[in-house]
Amino acid sequence: MERRIKKVAVLGSGVMGSRIACHFANIGVQVLLLDIVPRELSTQEEAKGLTLASPVVRNRIVNSSLDTALKTNPSPIYSKSYVKRIQTGNFEDNMSAIAQCGWVIEVVVERLDIKKTVFEQVEQYRKPGTLITSNTSGIPIHLMTEGRSDDFKAHFCGTHFFNPPRYLELLEVIPTAETKPEVVDFLLHYGDKMLGKTVVLCKDTPAFIGNRIGVYSMLALTHLVEQMGLSVEEVDKYTGPAMGHPKSATFRTADVVGLDTLVNVANGLTQNVPNDEAKEIFQLPSYITKMVENKWLGEKSKQGFYKKVKDEQGNSVILSLDLKTLEYREQEKVRSVTLEATKPVEDIRKRMKVYEKGTDTAGMLFRAMHYPLFEYVSRRVPEITEDFYRIDDAMRAGFGWELGPFEVWDALGVRETLDKIRAEERRLPGQQGEVSQWVHDMLAAGCESFYKVVDGVRHYYDIAAKGYRPIPGAEDLIVLDHIRDSKTLWKNSGVTITDLGDGIINCEFHTKMNTIGGDVIQGINKAIDLAETEYRGLVITNDGKNFSAGANIGMIFMMAVEQDFDELNMAVRMFQNTAMRIRYSAIPVVVAPFQLTLGGGCEFSMHADFVQLHAETYMGLVEFGVGVIPGGGGSKEFALRASDEYKADQIVQNTLKERFLTVGQAKVSTSAAEAAELGYLQEGKFGITMNRKRLLADAKAKALELANAGYVQPTPRNDIKVLGNQGLGIVYLGAASMRESNYISEHDQKISEKLGWVMCGGNLSEPTEVSEQYLLDIERKAFLELCAERKTLERIQHMLTKGKALRN
Repeated sequence: MERRIKKVAVLGSGVMGSRIACHFANIGVQVLLLDIVPRELSTQEEAKGLTLASPVVRNRIVNSSLDTALKTNPSPIYSKSYVKRIQTGNFEDNMSAIAQCGWVIEVVVERLDIKKTVFEQVEQYRKPGTLITSNTSGIPIHLMTEGRSDDFKAHFCGTHFFNPPRYLELLEVIPTAETKPEVVDFLLHYGDKMLGKTVVLCKDTPAFIGNRIGVYSMLALTHLVEQMGLSVEEVDKYTGPAMGHPKSATFRTADVVGLDTLVNVANGLTQNVPNDEAKEIFQLPSYITKMVENKWLGEKSKQGFYKKVKDEQGNSVILSLDLKTLEYREQEKVRSVTLEATKPVEDIRKRMKVYEKGTDTAGMLFRAMHYPLFEYVSRRVPEITEDFYRIDDAMRAGFGWELGPFEVWDALGVRETLDKIRAEERRLPGQQGEVSQWVHDMLAAGCESFYKVVDGVRHYYDIAAKGYRPIPGAEDLIVLDHIRDSKTLWKNSGVTITDLGDGIINCEFHTKMNTIGGDVIQGINKAIDLAETEYRGLVITNDGKNFSAGANIGMIFMMAVEQDFDELNMAVRMFQNTAMRIRYSAIPVVVAPFQLTLGGGCEFSMHADFVQLHAETYMGLVEFGVGVIPGGGGSKEFALRASDEYKADQIVQNTLKERFLTVGQAKVSTSAAEAAELGYLQEGKFGITMNRKRLLADAKAKALELANAGYVQPTPRNDIKVLGNQGLGIVYLGAASMRESNYISEHDQKISEKLGWVMCGGNLSEPTEVSEQYLLDIERKAFLELCAERKTLERIQHMLTKGKALRN
């Protein structure tokens, strides 16, 4: 029977429960969020004459928790309008409503007795076949089902979401011996495709996979800090992005998560892994014990490894903790020859080789961290999982590592690293200098790496079979890294065009931040040329961290400073023409953006036949920040879309104003859903992919669908209604009023007037229908005029040097 989840019950509305509820609302599911009933009235409730029987009091805890979650930044929900999908209530009055839910998720306090009490209530009301899962981070799953019915046990599982559930990709699924296989299969599938998660199947072992390995790695480092006499800022500099870890690195991450959380997991592991050869690692260093005693828990207590204070001038300064004296001091500048050597190496696997060879403190720390980690993870197979690739999945998705430990080991060379592990002098508790026997067996079988790619599909070494097998589900994905070498059709310095099969090709950017310059413009046009003559459709996307940060403003700055306006005019015209080719080519063009999609990246998306975007896409026309208007067709496009929205019975200036403000205020969406609300996407011309790994495959499928449907090349528009002076008067008056009230600068006013000029079609005496080319021409003229302004050049230079907007 096909299982469909229409409504989910979330029991417990704390930090995790409320955010899990929001994420289910994000994907369109109705949510019932319940919590306990208060036992006492608040002061405000007493003042209002309320009683414990008042509905508003009985639901105070759940409503307050949800309200707190919705106020957090970044938001747990894609759009404020989605909140209506969440119904709140309490365990006493509303538990019977779970009978209408297909999935019940328990997220109450981490105490087995309380969880068992909740499950006893659940069993009274749930219908047979309803899924029940616990979001515990460490309590053994099998203990929770004691005393429950066979049907309850058959449909019960652990589902450990990582916090925050919207943003962290990891979802651990932990079945018991009684869980039906089809229930596990459903959760793996649903978590992947619907919730957008990297779903990792775990054994019911302490801390499962993510926290077992992640906390080991973090605490091993805290012991190395003492051995090597390292400072907080040194560790965070060495263990951040250069190592393929998040910017928050180690100690900053501990502050964000909360030292008490780290300590609770560590203490649980100390008690529950008596046979772990490295169990002493989970015993906390004295400086962490002292910090917990002092309640220096990180952000939640306003101080941890770092502390923000005001200096004598009133400026905010972040101090770091001296781990020897436990006193806060100014941070010291960290310099490293090894880190400098890694900077130009963009390929993370090649960078690992450079890092490992470092001869300074950073290189020593890299080796001292990784060699025991390789040993440790090899020994956890098959204890915590039969398949080692799940450990890599968990570390990438739950801890933000670019490469999991086995992937790093592969990058360094499996066989070459064995002798280094044995020879490493700096040893951690439990470290024996020898990896698990199955690694030696793998090498003896002639398998020199943990992973390899075969015909574009990633395989892993199967320990039982002593050979390689495809990673389950990998055949459904398209990974450019896996096909680029054999499927490249054409490339230049900024673009690679790849054959995706079935008549669809892909155009990939790989400039810094995927900015758009002459090489990218050339590549897109070449891709369209190829697709029109030899293929059936084109996808534009890449495997970078961001889709595109927009146009290469450094190039614009150089031309403008040198007053080479003929050259700049030609460059802007080429940009516009490329956007128009994306829209008016003879083949379907699907753009698949994700993460930052700004400026020109947004403009190209707006001109596509279809936009298949990841749920986490932050899209916007942000040109005001560098002193210009959108010049790659974005200003024209918003004028066109406003025209299509004008209705005879409405005040059309209001529609124009809404579109104008989206650009004028440089609004960037906080999700794909909000991109649609801001007008960057058009109804019926976009789709949202929840799982980033599936984005390219989904985009290819859409391009193929459009081609199979008999794609017909559209005709350029010449029926765009612009308001002329009727609209300009409102724009100019609004800008002047904002300037007078000091909301905007004089230069902001000038940019606003230029944008209004384009969107209103210039100095026209009455509303008129114009062509796209007419609007592109005046858009380009306004863009060039702004590039001649000194204050625009100041803004561009500030963005290039400081990385943030200047308001001058």
